Amino acid sequence: MSVGQPVPGRARAPGRLELHLVTDSAQCGDRGVLQTARRAVAGGVSVVQVRDKTASAREFLELVTRIADTVGDRVPVLVNDRVDIFCAAREQQAAVAGVHLGQDDLPAETARRILGAESIIGLTASSRAQLAAADSLPAGTVDYLGVGVVRATATKPDHPPTLGTDGFSALAGATTLPCVAIGGIGAEDLPELRRGGAAGVAVVSAICASADPEGSARALADRWENG
Repeated sequence: MSVGQPVPGRARAPGRLELHLVTDSAQCGDRGVLQTARRAVAGGVSVVQVRDKTASAREFLELVTRIADTVGDRVPVLVNDRVDIFCAAREQQAAVAGVHLGQDDLPAETARRILGAESIIGLTASSRAQLAAADSLPAGTVDYLGVGVVRATATKPDHPPTLGTDGFSALAGATTLPCVAIGGIGAEDLPELRRGGAAGVAVVSAICASADPEGSARALADRWENG
């Protein structure tokens, strides 16, 4: 299978953007990222974004493929930042669905040409200018935006100014693309974010640092659904 071709059975955009798990190896601790992801998906996580800023390329590829082989038949597995790792995992027939890019990563248009039309591309945005730039891209370049940070978070010490739920809602209302809220989000934020236009939320600590990732994911999914 060549890069740019879809994995059999994998649809283009995630059908459910409600609850993203963004992995953090340090916070998962001895339990490990793979077990955390497995339990979180059992609890209702709808997208798994594999993120590890400290791993070598080889280590990151192994982590991505193991997670994709474990939960990729149930939820979309996205690779954080690294289009090259996505391509390598796809060559190994791993069920990776796409990538999530930051503003300093490979341009989304370039990534789309490499990944092909069937892969998912998410893009981080934290200002009206970044949202406007995303909206100006050719249709189908980006599938959703990760908008934040909503609250200060230790998982991203260099984060942009916090938006709060009102600031997120203002940005979400300024773009035609689905917006997933990220950054220090807790269960108490979910009803207001959903009312404010969020297509979903992405969490790190709320699941990775939990002693019960399945239970925490279930509680978040229930709060999203029922307020």
